[in-house]
Amino acid sequence: MFEGVSPENYEQKCLCVLVLDVSGSMEGESIRELNAGLRAFQQEIEKDFVASQRLEISIVTFGSKIECIQEPALIGNFLMPSLSVYGSTKLVDGVREAMRIVENRKQWYKNTGQTYYRPMIVLITDGEPDSDQDVAGLSQEVSSAINAKKFMFYALGVQGYNHQKLLQVCSTPPPLPLDAKKFSEFFRWLSNSIGIITKSTEGDRLALPPVSDWTQIQM
Repeated sequence: MFEGVSPENYEQKCLCVLVLDVSGSMEGESIRELNAGLRAFQQEIEKDFVASQRLEISIVTFGSKIECIQEPALIGNFLMPSLSVYGSTKLVDGVREAMRIVENRKQWYKNTGQTYYRPMIVLITDGEPDSDQDVAGLSQEVSSAINAKKFMFYALGVQGYNHQKLLQVCSTPPPLPLDAKKFSEFFRWLSNSIGIITKSTEGDRLALPPVSDWTQIQM
C-alpha cells in the first residue's frame, strides 16, 4: 500500500488514526456532536501551520462493517466526512484495521525517507463489541504493540458505554468517559496535544493539556 505515492513534504510526520463507532446506538445527539467535533478538529489544525504540515489523519469507522473512509493524509488535503450510523459494533475489527494502517504507513515513511513521531490510535465508542468479536485477542495485540512503542492508544467511551468491556481492550492508559455533549472540546484537546507533539524533539518531556474540559471524571 502507498507504493508510488510521493510525500507532500519531508516534515517529520505524526499519524493519528481515528477509529469511530457509527453503530445504531450512536444515533441522534452522539453522531451529531461527533461530526461537529471532527469539523472543529480540522479547523483547529489548519490554524497551526507546523501541525498542518506534519499531522496525517486516517479515519476508520465501524458499525456492522469496517470502512477506512479516509486514508492517511495531511489535514488540508481532504474534506472532513460527515458520518451516519448503521448496524452493530465490530469494534475489534475496526481497531485491527487501524493497526494495519499504522504499520503500512510507517513502512511508507521509511521507504520514502521520512521521519515520524510515534503514531496514535484514538478509539471512540458508546457500545459493547459484538459477541463474536475477539476482545481478548485484541487486548493482547494492543498491549504488546504499546509496550513495543509501536503506537500510542487512547480509548474514549461515550455515555452508556461498558467501561469494564472497554478496559479489556486497553487498560494502560485506561479508557476515559467522554461527555456526549463535549466532542468538540475533546477534539480541541487533541489538536492542542498534537500541536505540542509536532513541535517537540526526541527526548523532550511533553506536558499535554489537562483533560478536565471533556471527560466526566476528575483527573
